[in-house]
Amino acid sequence: MAQPLRFRFSPHGWSDGQVQSQILQRLQSNIGAESVGPRFDINGSWRTYRFEMDNGDLALFATDDNAYWMGNTETPQPLWRTDKIDWEEAPYPVARWAQRELLDTLYERDPWLESYPYLSWFFLPVFMSKDGRGSTQAFFRRHAAGFPESGWREAATFFERFLQTGVLDEYRYVMAGKLGTSVDVDHTRMAAAMAEFIAAKLLTEAGYDITPEIEVTTGHSLDFRATDGETNVLVEVTRPVNPDDRRAAAVAAVRETAATKTSGQLAEHGGGAVLVVDCSNFRRQQWEDVLAEQPSVGHRPAVVYRARPSGHIEGYTEGRVPLALGAAMEFV
Repeated sequence: MAQPLRFRFSPHGWSDGQVQSQILQRLQSNIGAESVGPRFDINGSWRTYRFEMDNGDLALFATDDNAYWMGNTETPQPLWRTDKIDWEEAPYPVARWAQRELLDTLYERDPWLESYPYLSWFFLPVFMSKDGRGSTQAFFRRHAAGFPESGWREAATFFERFLQTGVLDEYRYVMAGKLGTSVDVDHTRMAAAMAEFIAAKLLTEAGYDITPEIEVTTGHSLDFRATDGETNVLVEVTRPVNPDDRRAAAVAAVRETAATKTSGQLAEHGGGAVLVVDCSNFRRQQWEDVLAEQPSVGHRPAVVYRARPSGHIEGYTEGRVPLALGAAMEFV
């Protein structure tokens, strides 16, 4: 499976002749390609190229004393041994230029995303990836980003408003990558990824600074560290699979999913982390069944909640949760 978009870095400049013979001609012979004029200018001495493939793929190339390649297509052989680098490691003019080229193409192909500029920017590495460019956009448009009983506009607005806060900007590549780049919509996995964004929203609105992907001594990574002047807490997020409509199925789903997490990752960690059980993918009646029983999740401390695209979050706790979340959610 292809990865989210990153740059390839070539530590020397390329002449126009080298670009034509080693990149364009190879692409033309392999999959069919055309060199077209870039849509945007770039500052400085950079020469820029835009290659459009017959199958809809796109590639960008910029060179001066060094060179940077980015594409959701096959990589030409002369660039195979080059290092992959994150967007933040590329020179700002190159990263900015590539972003403008990709966003303009994204809006041309999926105009609905233009109403959600921050969502588009944040998930650009997967929205324009080779394998995931159809499935990731479909997850938001046709599956409301995992929110049941909701329209896609409400779901997109929910994440647009949160991402606008900028609290995850520093971690864009790793967080956007959680959505994945599979060809098909993997609803369960993608919805579980969005649970981490909802948890991030909850924690930041409660007043905590967050850092994702915290490595612990067991070799695992827990989802977040939440801190303020007096608090330093690790948080692990899980989301039960959407249950069927049998009575008590929702309660069983909460227990079983939490048990999987607590008997594995959290058990090896040795305690101390807060377990967050996100039931935002439950329909209203399923969630009411959970609230009526408030089942134990087998781990303390824990928070069980359901968020709605309106921004309202309600739920309950188990054990003494060392986080003051009352400003961000309603306890039932």
